[in-house]
Amino acid sequence: MKKLLIPCYMLFAIILLASCRKELERINKNPNEPTTVQPDYLLSNGIKANVDTYWGPDAAMDGSLLYIQYWAKIQYTDADRYIAGATGTQNVWSNFYAQGIEDFTTLAQLGDSLHNPNYKAAAVIMRSWIFQQLTDLYGDIPYKQAGKIEQYLTPVYDSQKDVYTGLLAELKDAAATITTTGNAINGDILLGGNMNTWKQFANGLRLRIALRIADRDFNTAKAVFDEVAAGGNVLLPQGVDVKLIYQASPNQNPVGRNRETRNDYRISKTIVDKLKALNDPRLPIYATVPKDTNVIIGVTNGLPSDSAARLGFSKTSDAGAVFTATMAPAVLFSYAEQLFILAEAAQRGLTNGNAADLYNQAVTASFAQYGLSSTTAAAYLQQPGVAYDATNFKKSIGEQKWLALFGEGLEAFAEWRRLDYPQLKAAYTGALNGSMPLRFKYPSSEQALNGINYKAAVARQGADLLTTKLWFDMY
Repeated sequence: MKKLLIPCYMLFAIILLASCRKELERINKNPNEPTTVQPDYLLSNGIKANVDTYWGPDAAMDGSLLYIQYWAKIQYTDADRYIAGATGTQNVWSNFYAQGIEDFTTLAQLGDSLHNPNYKAAAVIMRSWIFQQLTDLYGDIPYKQAGKIEQYLTPVYDSQKDVYTGLLAELKDAAATITTTGNAINGDILLGGNMNTWKQFANGLRLRIALRIADRDFNTAKAVFDEVAAGGNVLLPQGVDVKLIYQASPNQNPVGRNRETRNDYRISKTIVDKLKALNDPRLPIYATVPKDTNVIIGVTNGLPSDSAARLGFSKTSDAGAVFTATMAPAVLFSYAEQLFILAEAAQRGLTNGNAADLYNQAVTASFAQYGLSSTTAAAYLQQPGVAYDATNFKKSIGEQKWLALFGEGLEAFAEWRRLDYPQLKAAYTGALNGSMPLRFKYPSSEQALNGINYKAAVARQGADLLTTKLWFDMY
């Protein structure tokens, strides 16, 4: 009988301990802390956090804005000399995955559980936009297994081709599931809950990606253009841009936040010289007049720190207030970009339309984006250096798209690599032996924590260097 008594006592003790633990968990629950994440919070927080990454110091201000020679540095010039900081590289990767892919994957699942397809569609569109930024910057990335940390602690890297193809399918499905009557969403600080604009944004991203892959896979790209054209009125209407309008602190523009404590960026001499050469009226919008001069002066990219500092803060031009003000908007996709896409697609036979007319409309839309009249745009377009040249459309579109995307460093960086215009010169004392960056390097955490998959990606794609060409960058 003694042998039976011990298990009984043990069973009683186990039951008692389990009951105590459950009671402690019940007592220690915070009644003011929600146990279920609210979809409106996930949407608004996800938009703000990821647009901050896109527009902020690591991806743009110390990276793509310098590489594409929109901005230059007048202090701490290592980034402008292509010496990338490990922390910044890590932040871009970590923020986009942890604050973007994870959160929007959760929101998509919530959309299913709440039977609200519009939450899911918005989540998939934003997640696709983030994946597009990641693959544009790094090349092969974790995609199919990303956002599923409970299943895949060390996700496999997918090829850039597979990422782009997957995104085209996801965006198509998301656009198709949007309902414009009923199923309202809250927390939409980007488009104010306008599901028709979300659909247009999704289709605009589909065309952007289709053009990105057109040099490698023309037939797939054309199929996308054909599908979107057959869908009717599914693109952004005139004057509508997808942009986050920032608010006062603590929800200010990250560029404006940066300017509150430092002032080590200036507009690049490269773009100032181009704007001046074309008598471009966007120059005083893109750049400020220095305090000690009456003329806009840009800074050469990649100067040594001592040489840059000697130029003087009050004698060189900062970027204009439309980019640096506290409440300056961050543009994700503009009507002007959409028209440039359609112009190139028409020129290349991907869609119907008159390439020259669409190009003129694109330049006019860029002027309108900054409050300049169509009359001013028409006069500008008459100049020989601006008029559309079908025999060298990459130059015409590449240069004017570069000017129109000012501020959108990541997108401009991708399009410059794809079109090879404008023809930029490497930074003055660049660290890449006269070459320019063509990608971001993977963060060191991937080598340490996901080494097997990291090595497989590098073996397939090429050395993990700033100068390694990505799959889409064919020429």
